[in-house]
Amino acid sequence: MRVVLTGFRGTGKTEIGRLLAHLLGVPFLDTDAMVEEQAGRRIHDIFAVEGEKGFRAREREAIASLTTGEAVISTGGGAVIDPQNVEALRRGSVVVLLTADEATIEKRIRNTSRPPLTSKELREEIRELLELRKEGYLSASDFCVDTSTRSANEAALFVKRLLTEGTSTAAGRAAAVEFIQHAGIRGGEVNAFASRMHEHDRNPALRVYGIAGNPCTHSRSPELFNQLFAYFGINAFYTRFQDPSIEYILRVAAGIGLRGLSVTIPFKQAVMEHLDAADAHSQAIGACNTVLFCGGEARGYNTDWLGIREPLTHREGARAVILGAGGAAAAAVYALQSLDMEVTVLNRTVERAAAIASRFGCRYGPLSAFDLVRPGVVINATPVGMEPDRRSPLSPYQLREGMTVFDLVYTPPETPLIRQARNAGCEAITGTEMFVRQARAQFRHFTGIEAPLSMVRKVLA
Repeated sequence: MRVVLTGFRGTGKTEIGRLLAHLLGVPFLDTDAMVEEQAGRRIHDIFAVEGEKGFRAREREAIASLTTGEAVISTGGGAVIDPQNVEALRRGSVVVLLTADEATIEKRIRNTSRPPLTSKELREEIRELLELRKEGYLSASDFCVDTSTRSANEAALFVKRLLTEGTSTAAGRAAAVEFIQHAGIRGGEVNAFASRMHEHDRNPALRVYGIAGNPCTHSRSPELFNQLFAYFGINAFYTRFQDPSIEYILRVAAGIGLRGLSVTIPFKQAVMEHLDAADAHSQAIGACNTVLFCGGEARGYNTDWLGIREPLTHREGARAVILGAGGAAAAAVYALQSLDMEVTVLNRTVERAAAIASRFGCRYGPLSAFDLVRPGVVINATPVGMEPDRRSPLSPYQLREGMTVFDLVYTPPETPLIRQARNAGCEAITGTEMFVRQARAQFRHFTGIEAPLSMVRKVLA
């Protein structure tokens, strides 16, 4: 087993790493020590002569040269801010994030010779860098361990237990298998999940991810993420959690120590109540489609807005209509306003459209007001067009040449609305494009790795 320890300086990576390597009977490697040996000078002197840029280049070279065999590897505090390092460290490894509170870190590093990275006082520098790096640390790890109140020996023993026993329970795994078996999931996927749960003793460090929705059998996320995990050498498995209750799904997830969750209809808003923290985008949108569980905490993110924004950057400043008033519609408003578009939300239940409009300061109305707005951009943020409701939310005569029509429904790939848009000479953007881009951002949250768009498209082709 190759184990990588990441985290801020002062969290104990070197000392805990040495002890853990001894417990596991494998070599111990320290990337900082490797950099110093290759450079023939101390890190403080590398910073003085070559600056941080020179040090990071040497660090990248050292990480690229690491053994792929069994070892415990301690990394520098800023190593995972480089996506190239993350990909090299994650391949074939279990990555453990060591954390500590600000006061503990300050106490541990105050009298060390490590060079400062900013001109600020030590506590302020720690706070600023932790805030800057926290998402990178969390994404790039499989497990999180707080060392604030643990001795190095206690922390090493705890990490060993995580590696050899995992975070799930036998009862939790059995309950999860029963849940999947009765959730309306396809037989082959049920068997694959059950097999992974039954093989726990041979692979306790397996990290499980999934999609929560009702329904979610249409989602292609399992296909995509399982192929990406395999390509990047990550010991992980992705499944489906289909049920009318997000609370029940989260209870099942807790029993198997779930690492990450994609969230789809109808839970993107309801899941917010179950988070310990949410990023600024989720808070502004009021909906979350990505959850990471680590160290006993659930952190939420929203990548839907990126999947909507990126294909529409060429329409900056346009007049836009959004059909629908759920979590996807809120993400669409947020995305379009970031492109300085004039946005109107139209919905069958006008009160729901008014609620979104009030939050974002945009216009709203009933679906019948579509022709009065005369939009240049149209986004379908309703489930209309997805099985079993294979209709179009608009009539063909409402579409005209020069419009950009973006249907967020991606199953089927060509919805009735997309067919109408193409026939009318509109620019048609399918939901697959949104899915590709938001899923790529979601994979980055799940793993810290920047998967190429071309690779994601190829998997879904």
